[in-house]
Amino acid sequence: MNTIIRKSMLSVAGLAFAGGVFAGPIAAHAATPVDGKPVAVAVQAGKPDTGKLIPHGTQGAQSRIALNDEQTANVKAIIAATKKAGMPERAAVISIGTSLQESKLENLGHLGDRNDHDSQGLFQQRPSSGWGTPEQITDPDYSTTAFLKGLKQVDGWQDMPLTVAAQTVQVSAYPDAYAQWEQQAADLVAQYWNS
Repeated sequence: MNTIIRKSMLSVAGLAFAGGVFAGPIAAHAATPVDGKPVAVAVQAGKPDTGKLIPHGTQGAQSRIALNDEQTANVKAIIAATKKAGMPERAAVISIGTSLQESKLENLGHLGDRNDHDSQGLFQQRPSSGWGTPEQITDPDYSTTAFLKGLKQVDGWQDMPLTVAAQTVQVSAYPDAYAQWEQQAADLVAQYWNS
């Protein structure tokens, strides 16, 4: 059965590729000026494709929280760091979903007795585990970049459910907890990716 499905998928992919090869040159000539004058082509930057943000659909019941200005600023910082790292929207969804679980998008300092070991920042990264100094991991750009560096090292992260990709980087005691934030993370990326 898997062989039949695989062959069908390859056939569809082949048709899509062939269509792109034949349509590509034609589409490229559409913007070519006839009389030597340049032609303006409008490109509209819309919201990211939901299929790219949540390629596997959400898993389980979804949670949602209202965000204050600080949390929204942290969402924007995560998106900016993701773009700076040259990674796609899906990486931002995984990062934001992870931060929603770890800190509710709050940049946590040391919490004393309430602290989970020495975990701090948006991702509850630990200085004692090599994530960086407390000053570094409480910097949203640095902590996101460190998380994304770990994500890049996970083979096939693009094709994993959020909770699997996040757990592979974070090694949490509650590996399935990340899944509940996927829809809100995707909604936030859709809202702020092009802003």
